Amino acid sequence: MKITKKEIGHVAHLARLDFSEDEKEKFTSQINTILMYMDILNRIDTAGIQPMTHAISLNNVFRDDTEKKSIGTEIALANAPDGNMGLFGVPKVIE
Repeated sequence: MKITKKEIGHVAHLARLDFSEDEKEKFTSQINTILMYMDILNRIDTAGIQPMTHAISLNNVFRDDTEKKSIGTEIALANAPDGNMGLFGVPKVIE
């Protein structure tokens, strides 16, 4: 066993948790099972495997950042319900 009931109790005390003896036994067993599984994973030879951030390969879908001419204020405000003095008019939200 990698973790003891005493260590579970110590961590519970630090976290200000109060566990019964049955709960400490249960958590000790569960954590040891997890740690045994991690030992199995650590034994796997991953020397020739490239590290990855996602399970599937992702491609950047961004376009190139190129400078383009603006559409202009008049065209931008053409379909605005309330556009005066070159600005978009919005409903008042503060009374």
